[in-house]
Amino acid sequence: MAASLGFGGSNVADKANATASPTMTQHSYQGPAQMLDEHLLTPASISSLEVHGAANTRRTLLDHIFKPVVEQSAHAGTTLGQILDSVGVATKKMARFALCILLADTQLLQDIFKEEGFGVFLSEAPRPESTRATDRTDLDISIRVKEKARWAFSAGTDFGNAEGSAYTNAVARNIFGGAETLSVNASTGTRTRSAYNATFSAPVNGNPDLRLSVEALRSATQKPWASHEEQLMGANLRLAWLSDTSDTHALSYSGVWRQLTGLAATASPTVRADAGDSLKSSLTHTFTRDRRDNPMLPQRGYLVRTVSELAGWGPLSGDAAFAKTELEASGALPLSLPGLASSSSKKSGIISIGGGLRLGLLYPLPLGCYSPLSGRAQPSRVNDRFQLGGPTDVRGFKLGGLGPHDGADSVGGDVYAAGSVNALIPLPRTAPDSPLRLQLFANAGRLVALNTSAKSKEKRGGGRESLAMDSATVFRGVKSAVGELANGLPSLAAGVGLVYAHPVARFELNFSLPLVLRRGEEGRKGLQSWSTGYFRMANGRLIGFELFNDL
Repeated sequence: MAASLGFGGSNVADKANATASPTMTQHSYQGPAQMLDEHLLTPASISSLEVHGAANTRRTLLDHIFKPVVEQSAHAGTTLGQILDSVGVATKKMARFALCILLADTQLLQDIFKEEGFGVFLSEAPRPESTRATDRTDLDISIRVKEKARWAFSAGTDFGNAEGSAYTNAVARNIFGGAETLSVNASTGTRTRSAYNATFSAPVNGNPDLRLSVEALRSATQKPWASHEEQLMGANLRLAWLSDTSDTHALSYSGVWRQLTGLAATASPTVRADAGDSLKSSLTHTFTRDRRDNPMLPQRGYLVRTVSELAGWGPLSGDAAFAKTELEASGALPLSLPGLASSSSKKSGIISIGGGLRLGLLYPLPLGCYSPLSGRAQPSRVNDRFQLGGPTDVRGFKLGGLGPHDGADSVGGDVYAAGSVNALIPLPRTAPDSPLRLQLFANAGRLVALNTSAKSKEKRGGGRESLAMDSATVFRGVKSAVGELANGLPSLAAGVGLVYAHPVARFELNFSLPLVLRRGEEGRKGLQSWSTGYFRMANGRLIGFELFNDL
């Protein structure tokens, strides 16, 4: 007897039932489900387990996946059902090596197998005639896989009114046979003048849900909203994992040399004060719980995401010290409207009502100290503060249009809150599952800086050291900034647009109208478009792409 898991599991019981005598009494009759359940209780063991098609994969990686299955089958009380369950768990684990997964904003290129190449087959092992017959069934298990090409190369271009760029990507899969991956990326464009990164990642103990990666990066990015260019060069070490509850975590250490250079002639005193070199040494933890049915076009479900960063604390050193945290929460609910029924379907039209909230806080810390109560903390730098506003952020405002400004420069803030509500409505004469939607939205945001502007004007000539604050001053400044979030109405915009959700990217074309604009902030009335996905680089990290245009 041979059966393929997932396809022929009930064939034995069905055939037995089909050949049963029609005169069988109701009392003695056994249905297919009952007979199958009894068959699954049969004592069984694994005689052999073979993996075919994994010529470039190390035996040790396969042992981590399938050795527990073989060891369990050696126990005297093991049943056929238990073996099938353990084989199913192991093959699902192996199938995750055929996926390109996203763990905590980090795309893990561990797809060493082809998704369509999997097959699992069971057969009863032949029993030598000299062997004494037993009630225990010996099984031969055969697992078929197809490996992907070990080398892959891609190149492309992106064009938009705001930026044009070209990129290349080279990937080496399964380098040492243990699902290791080396990815090298390079891009150049009108805004991101150059960006290079190389990432080597490998599973820990053959676990596809636990990966360790090392990354080196270098980039140069124009930031016209703050009249400068930022150059980065550094490395990070990251451990990313998927929990039993399908939540993703990432813990990373990064050391990055940063340089604010290429100042425009109109650069503000705040930007000029932070120009030059700085070194950030930090630990970051990212948590993501995503229960949305479709990340690109959610109809139901929710997302919770937190990012916590600690820089310059104790042994971390560097010359930037702060604790920084962000929280993002969003959700969507479907709502049926009979009046929106599609002409091609009898189903009622479904609109999705969604909302989101984002919060952020940056708390300056004394450099190199283990306690926030000892030492003196310097104000945050322009390149560490939050920026708010833009078509991918708070629609209806320019890039960095919200929050503190020094002249024409957006200099960022230390505390922010932003919220949004939206409705996604099916267009007439489209299928209920069409990826094209009409969008109605309203969003608002507020970005506040610690109140050190007066000191900056008085002591700017003394350098950053002269602006150092004791712990009590920092606490009062942060408390005051948090309270300022509720002082008056936030900047608010509303609009309408079109959304197209491709499987790997989301595209929007919106008309936005600022309704509330605080003094010094910059709105953007008119058309804005943007797209986001999971292929491109941003600041040297393979976390996706974003293009945005002000039309």
